[in-house]
Amino acid sequence: MKRNPRWSRLLGGLLVGAFSLTACSGQSSDEMDSSGDSLSVPDEVSGSAVIWSRSGDLFNVFDEAIQKFEQKYPDIEIDHQAVDIDAKLQNTLITGTDVPDGVFLDDAKIGAYRDFLWNVSDALGPYSSDILEQKIGVNTIDGKVYGIPFDSNPGLLFYNEAALTRAGVDPSEIVTYDDLIVAAEKYQAEVPEAKPIHLEQAPFLAQLQLDMYASQLGTALADQDGNVQLDSPEFEKILGFLNEVNEKGLGTRAEYLSPSDVGALDDELQVFYPWAIWFDFAPQQQLTKTKGNWRAMPLPAWEEGGPRSGAMGGSSFVLPREGKNSAAAFKFYEFLMFDADGYQTVWGPNSVYPNGLNTSIPAYKPALDAEKPLFKPFPEMGNQDLWGIAIEAASEIPEGTPIPAWWTGAVDFLGNNLQKMYDGDMTPQDVIAESSEEIQKNLIDRE
Repeated sequence: MKRNPRWSRLLGGLLVGAFSLTACSGQSSDEMDSSGDSLSVPDEVSGSAVIWSRSGDLFNVFDEAIQKFEQKYPDIEIDHQAVDIDAKLQNTLITGTDVPDGVFLDDAKIGAYRDFLWNVSDALGPYSSDILEQKIGVNTIDGKVYGIPFDSNPGLLFYNEAALTRAGVDPSEIVTYDDLIVAAEKYQAEVPEAKPIHLEQAPFLAQLQLDMYASQLGTALADQDGNVQLDSPEFEKILGFLNEVNEKGLGTRAEYLSPSDVGALDDELQVFYPWAIWFDFAPQQQLTKTKGNWRAMPLPAWEEGGPRSGAMGGSSFVLPREGKNSAAAFKFYEFLMFDADGYQTVWGPNSVYPNGLNTSIPAYKPALDAEKPLFKPFPEMGNQDLWGIAIEAASEIPEGTPIPAWWTGAVDFLGNNLQKMYDGDMTPQDVIAESSEEIQKNLIDRE
C-alpha cells in the first residue's frame, strides 16, 4: 500500500528526551514489566481503543476487519480514525495529548519513535517464530521488538512480456543483474529509443529501492548498532550496477508512476521494473495500452545462486506507551495479523478488493500457503499466479536488520546523492564517501 509515499523528514534526534517515558500514566500495572517498557497483555481485556490508520482503501479494509473483531471480542470497541500520521504523530507523542492506542506506521519510521513505544517482544512471543525473519529484524532495536509486523513487500522484477517477445528477449534467461543488462541491451538494439530499466528519480524512493538491493545481499544502510555501513563491497556492487545502467543509457529515470514514468511504460520504452510487489498497482490502475502485458519474476541475483528477493518498504503496527488501552489495541492487531478471520479479511476478497488485496502479502508464515492463496490472479497481470511468486520471493529475503532512527533523514544526503550520480556529478565512490560523512555528521552525531 505504498502508492503515494510521503516525503516528510523525521529525525530521531528531535524525539529523544522530549518527555519522561517512565510516566505512562494511562497504563495499568498489568501492562508493564519491572523495567516499565515491555507490554504484557492480560488474559481479560475490555474497553475502547483508539486506532490511527491512513485514509484510503486500506482504512476501509481495516474497517471490515473491525466488524469481525468486535463480534469475536464484544467487550472491546475500536475507535478507528483516519489520520495524516506523518503530520500528527510526532507532536502528539511529544506533548502526550490525545495519544492513540495503536498506529499504522512505515517500518522505516519506527526507529525514530522507539522511545515512545511499547516493547512488544513478550506479547509477540507466541507468534514470533511464525513471523518472517526479515520483519522481526527490522522491528528489533537493542534486542527489543517495537512493531507488530503487518506486511511483507518482496522485491520482484516486473517485465513487459509482450514487448520482450516481439524483441526476441527471453526473460527466463535473466538470472543475474549482469543478465538483466544484457537483456536490456538486446531490447534496445531492437527498440533504439528505449531505455529499458527503471531508475528511480525521487530521492526517498531511490533510497528505498537501494534498501531492496542491499537486503538481497544481507546488508542495510546501518548495522545492528545503528552505525552507517555504506562503505562496503555490497554497496559498491549495487551502486556500480546502477551507474552502469545509467551510463550505458539503459535506464529510464523517472519518479515512480509519474506521467513520464507511465508514458514510458505504456509506450514500451521501459520494460523492466525492479520494484516491490506493490508495482502491480500500475497495471491495475495506471497503465492503459500495456495493461495485461506485465508479468513478475524473482529479482535477478547479484551472484548466480544468490537470493532472488529483497524487502522494499513495509509497515507495522506500533503501540504508544501513553495510550490508555494498549492491551485492547494489541488484541485488535493480534486478530488482524495472526487470526485467519483477520488476515483473510485484509488480504482475501472483500468489498474494497473483490479479488483480494494484492499489493503486499502478510508477514505471518501460516498465512502464506501456496495452496490457499488469499488473493486471486487478475487479468491486468495476465492472470499470473502472483501469490505463488510473491510468497516464494518473501521466503528468500535475508533476515533484516534494525532500521535506524536516522533513515528518513538520510534521504537528504544519500537519496539526493544518488540523483547526483545519475546527473554525472558523482561517482559511486563519491556517493558512498560523502553520504557516509554527511549522515554521520548531521544525523548520528546529533542524536
